[in-house]
Amino acid sequence: MTRFAELGVPAEIVKVLVADGKSEAFPIQVDTLPATLDGGDVLGRGRTGSGKTLAFSIPLVAGLAELDVDRVPGAPTGLILAPTRELATQIATAVEPLAKAVGLTVTTIFGGVKQARQEQALGRGVDIVVACPGRLEDLMQQRIVRLDNVEITVIDEADHMADLGFLPGVTRILAATPSDGQRMLFSATLDRGVDKLAKRFLHNPTMHSVDEATSPVEAMTHHVFEIEHADKNAMVAELASGAGRRILFTRTKHQARKLAKKLTADGIPAVDLHGNLSQPQRDRNLKAFGEGGVRVLVATDVAARGVHVDDIELVVHVDPPAEHKAYLHRSGRTARAGNAGDVVTLCLPDQRRDVAGLLGKAAIKVKPVRVRPASSEVDSLVGERAERVEPTAEPVRPAGRPRQGAAGGRGRPGSSGSRRRGSGQRDARGQQSSRGSDQRGSGHESSGRNGSGARGSGQRSSGQGRGGQSRGQQGSNMQGRGQQRGGRVTNQAARTA
Repeated sequence: MTRFAELGVPAEIVKVLVADGKSEAFPIQVDTLPATLDGGDVLGRGRTGSGKTLAFSIPLVAGLAELDVDRVPGAPTGLILAPTRELATQIATAVEPLAKAVGLTVTTIFGGVKQARQEQALGRGVDIVVACPGRLEDLMQQRIVRLDNVEITVIDEADHMADLGFLPGVTRILAATPSDGQRMLFSATLDRGVDKLAKRFLHNPTMHSVDEATSPVEAMTHHVFEIEHADKNAMVAELASGAGRRILFTRTKHQARKLAKKLTADGIPAVDLHGNLSQPQRDRNLKAFGEGGVRVLVATDVAARGVHVDDIELVVHVDPPAEHKAYLHRSGRTARAGNAGDVVTLCLPDQRRDVAGLLGKAAIKVKPVRVRPASSEVDSLVGERAERVEPTAEPVRPAGRPRQGAAGGRGRPGSSGSRRRGSGQRDARGQQSSRGSDQRGSGHESSGRNGSGARGSGQRSSGQGRGGQSRGQQGSNMQGRGQQRGGRVTNQAARTA
């Protein structure tokens, strides 16, 4: 195994990783860090749970620390795009301790919550923004945030962005960042327009494909339980009764809510996760599942990519998904980071052909077994049962406001380092006019802010606004950026040699 220190990760970051029990790098991290730490663009492909988050978080934080960037209100220098609020939150949680170690700050931006708190964070100045495309474009249109200071951009789960129809927005966002910035794109697959995105915005990227998109996880064991309609409710309750954490996937929001409520009433505390919950409800339910006494999460596919909770021992497809990629992402909630896990698909008589086709496309080979709730195969899989819990008057479900909005993102902390850019060059660049105002937003009215979005002075040595730079100054500045990037790529080539 390769240790992070051997890959050139700065000591401050290594110390945080080791304190969290992460001293040895996963294959995708070993494969990508030498290039990304030298400032190169990377196109990485790896299955869920392969360690992609740290693979891009480490070079993002280390790179910004080296550049010793200035913190400017409304103008972050690091940007991570994620398809869902849950994933943005999880990424920010992973990035924050690394960023804090080198004096950087992080915040998140996503819809479904009021934007006032996000405005305040941007107004104070933040280094790294973890965002979902929808709310970020809204804030760009309102001139609350601009992206012309972004040095390093990460696009995570680009294939899921495509599935959700976000690629046009992602394209506009990337076009608003400096063309010579470092970019890292990670995706399980390169279809649905992801390859076009990579060709347009990545500069001679190093391609890393640690796993095929459909490659099964060796530590994951798959089961297909063929059951009768009359046994389904009892079978679900039996599978949910174990002592360890488990996620039960349903097709619809209504089914998820109903099943979580029924399990709780039957003495098996459960929470639900789906698109009809407000963000505070989602956060509280995930916290109860990840940290509290709740061991069962009933979810729709909204959780198939965004939930990263340790020690999930079982995933149950209560309703088989419609297509194989959803099956793989649902299943990927268990057997993460080298741990073992089991996946059960419940198959009714009229679903046998569909389930067989689904597993074939997912490259999963498993022999279906006909079972009843009391079958030995089920008893062996469930293992130790948890004690039943008397339900309270209002189960674990928190009361909350109605759903408020669309998809969005998230973020964290600072500034420090050695990969310095000249102060005059950085000052000149800070005076460029905002590119964000040109973006096609979602139709929100302007908040009445001026184009600068600045809320204070003294952040830059020049003390000037953002509109006064001449074309000649801009050309000189871009040339300087290009020279520096060339140096970083040269370092990469030297190390490779």
